[in-house]
Amino acid sequence: MTTCPARGWAVGLTLLLVLGGCGAPPTPAGLPPQSAPAAGGTEVSFVIDNATVVTMDGAGRVLSPGSVAVDGTRIVAVDTPEAIAARFRARERIDGTGQIVLPGLINTHTHAPMVLYRGLADDLALMDWLEKYIFPAEARTVSPEFVRTGTRLAALEMIRSGTTLYADMYYFEEEIAAETKAAGLRGVLGQTIIQFPVPDAKAPALGLERAKAFIQRFKDDPLIIPAVAPHSMYTLDQATLLAARDLAVEQDVPLLIHLAETEDEVKIAQERYRQRPATYLDGIKFWAPVTLAAHGVWVAPDEVTMLAARGVGVSHNPESNMKLASGAAPVPAYLKAGAKLGLGTDGAASNNDLDMFEAMRQAAFLHKLVSKDPRVVSAKEALAMATIGGARALGLEQRLGSIEPGKLADIIAVRTSQPRQVPMYDPVSHLVYTTHGDDVVLSMVNGQVLMRDGVVRTLNESQVLQQARAAADQVRNAVR
Repeated sequence: MTTCPARGWAVGLTLLLVLGGCGAPPTPAGLPPQSAPAAGGTEVSFVIDNATVVTMDGAGRVLSPGSVAVDGTRIVAVDTPEAIAARFRARERIDGTGQIVLPGLINTHTHAPMVLYRGLADDLALMDWLEKYIFPAEARTVSPEFVRTGTRLAALEMIRSGTTLYADMYYFEEEIAAETKAAGLRGVLGQTIIQFPVPDAKAPALGLERAKAFIQRFKDDPLIIPAVAPHSMYTLDQATLLAARDLAVEQDVPLLIHLAETEDEVKIAQERYRQRPATYLDGIKFWAPVTLAAHGVWVAPDEVTMLAARGVGVSHNPESNMKLASGAAPVPAYLKAGAKLGLGTDGAASNNDLDMFEAMRQAAFLHKLVSKDPRVVSAKEALAMATIGGARALGLEQRLGSIEPGKLADIIAVRTSQPRQVPMYDPVSHLVYTTHGDDVVLSMVNGQVLMRDGVVRTLNESQVLQQARAAADQVRNAVR
């Protein structure tokens, strides 16, 4: 398979898109042959034709039917099929009849290799789950090869369910980055820093060194945006938190952290510092220009206002929060305050999947139930959290999160042919309340088709599953 040459990202306060074009890859066996370019018009790599296009642009446009023209790594036009046909001829045409085309989904918080702990320990509170099961299992099993195997499995699941960009915090993050890039996915990937010894660093200072080396290796990669990921305020002292912040500022990369996930975290913060977690971090001037705080459940009203004013991105993880009984984040308050709010799955060990369609549905349902108001977190708001909201939370809204000319071609399509999808009156409602991850039929990242018509092009699926099952045997033996 041929892939487009790297187009290049410079990561920081300004994200520079280097434009260019490339030929479409050869069609693998079993897929329809490429169509010959039509006469006349500007030649482009792809036209996704005759679909319902949910753009997620500022006007909230839905084109039915609509078409999208892609050249190289970028979207060049979104319009009616007739208008696109008049302006462009495609080296490859993708027929979107009966499908909804939308921006690739953005998972703003996960721990990709933890798919290998899926179902290892369930029905537990967070601290028991972590301290009695996950931390011991990680100490005995996590290695570079284990992380590679888990990342490949996570990438396969994400490609199949429509995620095109994910934010990650884990160990051996350079291995995660290499596998993410090989799979063709986009990642904002943070090298974790934590106070106690972990598989890739026996002390926080070594974690910081690893983070710096990771950033320098991947900083100019077209798909990987390296980040610094201090675990949380309760697993790090103030000096290490500020050192992590300083590294992110110095290297001009995002800063990722867990924030106020549980009541226990609030108790720890009040016992140590007589402050709540978010207020403590604000008081030590922790926030970097691009900071993403995962969870943000136990946040007081004034802290919601403060996070919005500081421009801190917040990743809402409804399924993990419900499964671990951590609580319900004040999402309606975040939305009202204009906070940069994205959506995440958390790791599959506490979810137990990476399906962002399920995360959207549960986000909408959870807050309707908690507020006793069915109007809270509408389908449109839930979809925004998984697309343009996630891009905004990561400081990437100028390049990703909507289908607009000039943006990077991270695009998915879902079928609408299943019995539960008929009839369809509102495509946005269908995406949030009806669609499942296995309805995805097309995944494209940076103008490269990763999956089409159920065939994943960038991973050997049977090999990935075989290796994951072997790694699960390793986990079973380690926790006996």
